[in-house]
Amino acid sequence: MGTRYLLDSNTIIDYIVRLHPDSGRKWLDKIVDEEIIVSVITQIEVLSFDPGKDDNYKSLVEFFESAGIYDLTGDVVTKTIQIRQKQRINLPDAVIAATAMCYGLVLVSRNTKDFKNIKGLQVIDPHRL
Repeated sequence: MGTRYLLDSNTIIDYIVRLHPDSGRKWLDKIVDEEIIVSVITQIEVLSFDPGKDDNYKSLVEFFESAGIYDLTGDVVTKTIQIRQKQRINLPDAVIAATAMCYGLVLVSRNTKDFKNIKGLQVIDPHRL
């Protein structure tokens, strides 16, 4: 199996509402067609708003229903702690980074500046493809 990807919250939202440039959208279409992988933190972040106030809520729920959702494991918790001990990063981003690293996944996010100093983490911004 080739490279596998973990989709960040902003990537999913941008994908559903079609905010990526054509090149990024086409690249993400291939990933989504093969395998959708997200962290449980991403699911919580994206679906934690009032569904009555967002026309895309149903599409987001369906997206997560077709995804592989990676839970918090002991290894992810340990890696999250290590990441936060080394740099200032908010907890959800640290969990997402740790999840990608523990499972050998490339993180797909437009939020590259918060992740850039995490050694061993690969990040791709679909807005810059």
